[in-house]
Amino acid sequence: MTRITTLDLSPFYRNSIGVDKLFDRMMHQIDTAAASTTNYPPYNIVKTGENTYEIQVAVAGFTQGEVTVNVNEGQLIIAGEKISTDLPEGHVYEHQGISARRFIRTFTLAEYVEVANAQSRDGILTVTLERRVPEAMKPKTIAIAYE
Repeated sequence: MTRITTLDLSPFYRNSIGVDKLFDRMMHQIDTAAASTTNYPPYNIVKTGENTYEIQVAVAGFTQGEVTVNVNEGQLIIAGEKISTDLPEGHVYEHQGISARRFIRTFTLAEYVEVANAQSRDGILTVTLERRVPEAMKPKTIAIAYE
């Protein structure tokens, strides 16, 4: 398997204006993808409309106060830590297959994407995202004055 150790994007920088952030984000994603090899907990990303999305994370077994949703510098961070509960006296696990381990899932949000709400139901945490582009950033047509 061939692995990219360095990636030179300078030819792209010469031919583009104002997309430095895009290339920086791509490099950051490449760097962090190798570091985060865990698949726990599983999740879905669903496009629900033209500018709306949902991230669905399986959090079965986690209760209120054990899962947090934070947004920090363009990163959506979903973290969970199971509060230890002891079994009643005389009970012992013969097999413990339900995972309740600590996790952190991080998603990079695109520009102008905001978290609208978060809701947990039936073991699925649903975080609703909405892309709200300011009027000043929307495409506009410039009239040409002819003399």
